Order: sequence, then C-alpha cells, then structure tokens
Amino acid sequence: MTKSTPCFAVLLEGFFSERLMKQRNASPHTIKSYRDTFRLLLHFLQGRLKKTPSSLELSEIDAPLIASFLDALEKDRSISARSRNLRLTAIRSFFRYAALESPGNSAQIQRVLAIPGKRHERPLIHYLTQPEVKALLAAPDQNTWAGRRDHVLLLVAVHTGLRLSELTGLRRQDVTQGTGAHIRVMGKGRKERCTPLTKQTAALLKAWMQELAEGDTQPLFPNARGAKLSADGVQYILTKHAAIACQSCPSLAQKRVTPHTLRHTMAMELLQAGVDRAMIALWLGHESVETTQVYLHANLKLKEQLLQRTSMPEGTPGRYRPDDQLLAFLTSL
Repeated sequence: MTKSTPCFAVLLEGFFSERLMKQRNASPHTIKSYRDTFRLLLHFLQGRLKKTPSSLELSEIDAPLIASFLDALEKDRSISARSRNLRLTAIRSFFRYAALESPGNSAQIQRVLAIPGKRHERPLIHYLTQPEVKALLAAPDQNTWAGRRDHVLLLVAVHTGLRLSELTGLRRQDVTQGTGAHIRVMGKGRKERCTPLTKQTAALLKAWMQELAEGDTQPLFPNARGAKLSADGVQYILTKHAAIACQSCPSLAQKRVTPHTLRHTMAMELLQAGVDRAMIALWLGHESVETTQVYLHANLKLKEQLLQRTSMPEGTPGRYRPDDQLLAFLTSL
C-alpha cells in the first residue's frame, strides 16, 4: 500500500475531518446525515464482503455493490426514492473526494458517480387553511406550562415558516423585542436571516420568555427537562394537538400535520396575499426562487383566477343515446 493509494478507512476519515468539517465547514445536520449513510453502508459491506469496515479497500466498493446497497435500503428499510437519492448524494460526495486522493481508482470512481438518481413522483404540497390553523392554535391547554409552550411554538411556526431545525434551535438571544421585533436564525447553508414578528406574536413570546430560565443561550422552547425539543418531540406535539383540533375542525383528520406543513402554510398565505415569489424565497430562506415554484402548483385559488381571465370557447352538452341492446352486449364482452 503506497501513500498515493490510501485505504478506504483513511479516505473516509479524511472525507469527514478534512473535506466536510474543515474545508466545507458543513453544518451539523449535513455531517449527521452523511454519517448515518456511511454507517448503513459499512454494515451492508460487512455482511456482503465478510470483512470488517477497517479492513475494506476502496477497490472493493464498486458501482454494482453501491447499487445493491441502495436497492437493499428500499427493500429492507422501505425508504422512499427521495431518501434513496439523499443516500446516493452522500456517497457521490465521498467518491468525488476519493477521486482526488486516489487517482489510480478513477475508472471505478467514475462508474460510481454515474449511478443515476431514482425518479419519483412529486405530489402537491400540503398546507392548512385558516380555519384549520385557528383550530390547531386553540388546541393546547394554556392553563398548563406545556400548553402555553405549545401554543407559542405553534404560533411562531405558522407565522414565521421556520424549518424544524431552525425552530428547535431558537434561543432567548435570537428574539428581539420592541420596535421591529424579529427572530434571527441560522438557516440552511449557514445563511443567517431575520424574520419579523407580528405584534400579537411578539407579545405572546415576551410573556412566554418570562417563564423561562435566565440566560441568553437557553432554548426558547425547552422540553420538561430544560433541554431543547427534539424533532420527534415537536412532531409529537403537533400530532397530539391536531387530534384535539379535529373535534372542532374535521378537515384536519384528512391531513398529516408536520412542521413542514406549517412552513408550507405560511408560504401559501404570502402567495395568496400577492407577495412576489422572490420575496417568499427570501422569507423562507430558499437558495433559489425556483424552489418556491412548488407553491404555485398547489395554489388552486391562483389557478382559478387565471381561468377567469381567459375567454376560451364553451362546449355544448350532448344528448346520451344508449346503444342497441345487441351492440351493448358485445361491448360488454
């Protein structure tokens, strides 16, 4: 083994410590996602090649083996095509790094990089109507500490459209009160942005913060132990209150309420209010305006308005004439 051909273990450690952490300064979320991908891959390789992860060679991990790993994820873990593509993205990133560090394996690496992503259906986004939002906000029991926390959490999520990681990562110091009240978050891609608050939301946040422990770095929405809420904790809160809200708003029973559903709800409110797509992308922290295009597809009211502006020729109703009995019999065969 020469220095120009490092083993797989050395390449993988260098990928995480040098490429992701030092050179790219990747976010903790990205590092965790990539870490989970390679943990799954190493367990798969250990079972398939009968070798410990530390003894693997890069030359042994070829395109057919990677494709088998991705297929196994879909079959054994029932992941979606979207999740499969995310795992493939992490693997591609590593192999692009390996191409620079191990040029002798370039042909093998190029075949891995050529593995295509899997196409999948793109369903319309789901969002809540105003009556559904009101029912959801009324669900928490504000006579309890947890109920008051949940109410403010839901209100902030709906009014700001923050991502789940941004919401759970909020601290006391991220909230600015008074004139120009806003929340400051570090969003996706390490992009900092400020989201304004309505007077009502700012007032409720101010009252809620008086119940929290002192310290600017304290989580804005802590759990019962004082630590920040986990992603599963937020989803549990949403599921619980959505079930209660169904009693007064039955249409909620047909929808799965997630933190991203509340984010979509805010985006649709802005779009229906006539806000430009570029401003919505700025509000939500989207990398590209094209990402906001999905809200146009889901906006039925906007499509109805466009239809009313057209002057397409109208059709005339025809008259149904049943087939002869013998012809109808033959048609039914």
